[in-house]
Parts: sequence; C-alpha cells; structure tokens
Amino acid sequence: MAGHPLKQRFVVDTSAFLTDEIRRDGEDANDAVNRLLELIAEAKLGLDISCYMPPSIYEELRLMLEDREIDDEVFSKLNTWVIKKNPARYEVMIPAEIVYEFIDEMSDRVDRGLRVSEKAVRKAEQSRADEIEEHEYMTEVDKVISDLRDEYRTTLRQGVLDSREDFDLLILARELDAGVVTEDQGIINWAEDFGLRYLKGRDFPTLLEEYLQATDRSEW
Repeated sequence: MAGHPLKQRFVVDTSAFLTDEIRRDGEDANDAVNRLLELIAEAKLGLDISCYMPPSIYEELRLMLEDREIDDEVFSKLNTWVIKKNPARYEVMIPAEIVYEFIDEMSDRVDRGLRVSEKAVRKAEQSRADEIEEHEYMTEVDKVISDLRDEYRTTLRQGVLDSREDFDLLILARELDAGVVTEDQGIINWAEDFGLRYLKGRDFPTLLEEYLQATDRSEW
C-alpha cells in the first residue's frame, strides 16, 4: 500500500526496544522485543509505516540483545523489518545556533563537573581527618571516589547528546523527516531543537496498535 494516507517514517533508538516500560504482564525482554517487531511488521505491510535505524545504533542494539540471550527469530525479524541506513552526514544542514548552544551547555557542564570534583576532594580530606586506622580511611576514600564517579557522570552526561550514535539517529531523522522514537532525554532535547517529531519508546507499541485498529475499523 504505497499510497496509504498513514504512511510515516520513524527512526528508532536502542532504548525503545530495551526499556522495561514496553513489557506487558509476564513478558520477558525476548517476548517484548518480539511483540514490538511484529507490530512494526504489521504496520509496514498494512500502513506502509517504515522504521529506520542507523547502522551504528543497530550494532549497539545487537550487542545488547546478545547479552540478554535473545532468540535468533527476533534477530531475523529485526533484520527484516527495521531498515538500516547511514545518515547523509555531508548533506544534512544543522543551524549554527544549535551548535553554539551545545558549546555553551558543555562548557557549563564542565564547570559543574569541576565543582563536583572539588566537593569530593573536600569530603575525602575530611574523612582522612576523621579516620584513625589506615584501612578504614582507604575504605572511606574508595566510597568517596565511587560517589564522585556517579555524580560526575550524571552532571556531565545526563540529558545531553553524548555519542556519535545519538547524533547519527538525529541526522537520519532530519534527513528522512521522520519521527524519533527514544527513551533518552538527551536525544529528546535535541529532537526539540531540530524541530523533529518524537515519541517515547514506551508509547510506540501503543501508537502502532492504535493505527492498526483504526484501519481495521475504517475498513469494517
């Protein structure tokens, strides 16, 4: 049905397949991913809705699914119904203002990361003053370092675009004028700046089901 009025394109992120939010009662990861791919197949055949994924994202997803020991049947459906396409990196134009905003944001995040480090150093110094035994002191410092890593990672990376894979996804969506499907807040923030349609991964199965059911009702 090449001329179907609901024809749409979506670029799907790894998180859309792996989020626990797409699972129904009693489903494990294998069942949830399999059901999503079956919906994608039905939407393609019945509504000409196409789902794309940059090869970099596909490879990332493949490795994560292998770690979860997903069935070969699921990989076969993934290869069949999700189109792998490299973004046209040299053709898609990005407004300079978006790049400026990204530079400003990363500069601000580095400053906040430094403050996190300073706080951890002061905390470690205080722990040394409080501890008497060397073993206990080292244990406390190890804890401070662990907390520093977590807080520093959150301060610098949460809610920001932080990988080439994420950027590939956005560029491909802009090239295809497609909606973005993701659970990643950093990607969502940039999708808004790019003027792209986006949808939380947890809502994607329901969207496809609603489209399919609406079509069945209209045909009836």
